Amino acid sequence: MSYHPYFRGKQYELICVKENAELLARSGFCPIIEPVKNDVGSMLRCLSEIKANGGQAFVVANPGCGALKGGLENEFKDKISEIVEDSEGLSWIYRAQGVEEGSIELSADRSALLHDRSADASKIRAIADSAGAKFDPNVFIDTKDSGPLYRRNFRAGNRILIRDGFRKKKNSEYLDPDVEHFSDLHITFEDEGMQGFGDFLTVGDEYSEGGGPAYAVAIHLTFVDEESDSSMFIRHFVSDSNLTPADPAGKFSEALGKLAAAVRHKNSKIPKTKAVLEFLDLHDRGHYPGLGYVKKLSMQHHIELMASVLHG
Repeated sequence: MSYHPYFRGKQYELICVKENAELLARSGFCPIIEPVKNDVGSMLRCLSEIKANGGQAFVVANPGCGALKGGLENEFKDKISEIVEDSEGLSWIYRAQGVEEGSIELSADRSALLHDRSADASKIRAIADSAGAKFDPNVFIDTKDSGPLYRRNFRAGNRILIRDGFRKKKNSEYLDPDVEHFSDLHITFEDEGMQGFGDFLTVGDEYSEGGGPAYAVAIHLTFVDEESDSSMFIRHFVSDSNLTPADPAGKFSEALGKLAAAVRHKNSKIPKTKAVLEFLDLHDRGHYPGLGYVKKLSMQHHIELMASVLHG
């Protein structure tokens, strides 16, 4: 499994995974899902769809943010455990901090480990060795605390590198520049000694419970530029009426108009994925589906792009 998109378990992230479960499974993609809301129904529906399509996914057992930070509530974990244990493709993954703090009890088997924040690699290694535990895969969030010096402590088994290519800003700040480099990890992950890679799609690693009123609306679409060694870039389409939070539908229409013009340009590098075709249909019908749905379509486009890039 080379590609591991990282999702936080908010409403539209879970909907995106559920609606694209067949594509994820067919492409051999293995998402990592971190529960952040105490909404077991939405999580179960998402995981059930992955299971039904014969797909794979990791579920973070001790989330690092949101309402479930530190560990899943008993009822939540019990219900999720039922489907995880009843599926060959679903597995738990444990944040390294839980091992270091002693809140995760290791057994003498293989466990997936998520290295997402500062942790004491030697202490984790010593605890694992004393328990006879093996970590596979080791998933590293690419930060200054989990660089090559840290990662060299975990060389066994499969290793996966997750890198955030999305630069979080206020929506209005995406006007300049409107195109930014996103990632080249789909080309270079093996050069970094990894067997797989991932990203935080077009949402980013930075977590927030919910945004305030939108002064600006931005739509983000990734694309591959063959003229830049097939690196991946992200283009931002931003509304112009950004002085007040009034009229989000009008702001969406402004951003969507820019998207439609760019995609339909004869030299456009943005592929017409199913998600992009739906954006064009929304433009032609003058329909506003809500900002959560816009985020979902943007993530869906990125998944479809990765499927095309990795599998043709």
